[in-house]
Amino acid sequence: MAGKGDQAKGKVKKVVGGAVGNESLKVKGKAEERKGDLRAAKEKAKDAIKPK
Repeated sequence: MAGKGDQAKGKVKKVVGGAVGNESLKVKGKAEERKGDLRAAKEKAKDAIKPK
């Protein structure tokens, strides 16, 4: 669940940074969004290998 939150926050920062012309905020948003992608993939992998 934390991965989805990081993805959402990152997307917002990226869009706002692009809208106001703040390149630093845009880059931070991209990084946070990717962090969320990785975290979500990790969670998905953990769920896939859990014994049922």
